[in-house]
Amino acid sequence: MDKTKSPEVVAGVIHSAFFQASVLAIMKKKPPSLVSLCLGVIGRHFEDIIEDLAEIAAIPSTMKMALVAIARRRRLLNDDVIVALADSSWKILDLSGSEVSDFGLSQVVKTCKHLQAVDISRCSKLTSVSVSELLQNCRSLEILRWGGCPRSENTARRCLRFLKPILEHVEGDSWEELDILEIAHGATSLRWLLWPKVEKDQLEILSEECPRVIVNPKPSPLGYRGLDIPREARLDVSLDDPMVEDIDPKIWAVSGFVPRTSPSSVSSSEDLPIAEKFRLAFLERDTRLAPKRAKNARQHQRRAEKEWVTMNSRAKALALASLASKSLNIRN
Repeated sequence: MDKTKSPEVVAGVIHSAFFQASVLAIMKKKPPSLVSLCLGVIGRHFEDIIEDLAEIAAIPSTMKMALVAIARRRRLLNDDVIVALADSSWKILDLSGSEVSDFGLSQVVKTCKHLQAVDISRCSKLTSVSVSELLQNCRSLEILRWGGCPRSENTARRCLRFLKPILEHVEGDSWEELDILEIAHGATSLRWLLWPKVEKDQLEILSEECPRVIVNPKPSPLGYRGLDIPREARLDVSLDDPMVEDIDPKIWAVSGFVPRTSPSSVSSSEDLPIAEKFRLAFLERDTRLAPKRAKNARQHQRRAEKEWVTMNSRAKALALASLASKSLNIRN
């Protein structure tokens, strides 16, 4: 007896498999929620509400984080935005590539004292002053990202000393009776440091004086030294990606946002010709100023429309007639 299946049976099995795969794909791809759609609309016009953020910031912390993520992608994240939206329940903070300065970060860490993962890479306005306050206020900080641009690299080198535990002068009968906060200060909770351009001598200092800190861990199915690498400690992902995964990326695509990629796939900036560096710098500046130009253009258009209605008698008559019609409809 021939045990091979007939072509009809095989075709039926294949059709059934394709049908099940299609159903699973449809079930996995859920439509965006109403909250995500609303956040998308707000994010598209975010530059128009920056001045009023302090008044409308009474929203859930997850929505605040989503707005911060959108603002960062639209190159609109600065001190005013982050201070207005900061929430004490936050566990992660992604400021990478933003215009946040020492003032903004210092204010945020006074509110968000339970941060566990922070990204301050490519923040050219941050110095060792605010980084020191970050490490002092956030005692639960486990993951830190820094470096990425010349000024941020310089800040990282200056802040290297803050990661070292330093013994203080204490009094006591025995070491067992002392608490860790009484004998040392520094980033005692830090476990993962992401510093793509760390130099050899800095890496040696960290390995000798801060053995608890793992620098630039490489993902592996077996983990790193027997430890599971957290998603936030991977170089190829952004901290705030989960906050906007359900929001249409077209909102920030017009602003020139470039998703984070693995450093191994990006050529070093030192290998680029001078002309290419100038071109990239010009594009970055042009992208950064694009939202401001768009806002100025809209304001100029609204001002021109108001002036035209004021100066043109026919337009003024039409406007008055429209108001009169609305008032009659309301009375009726």
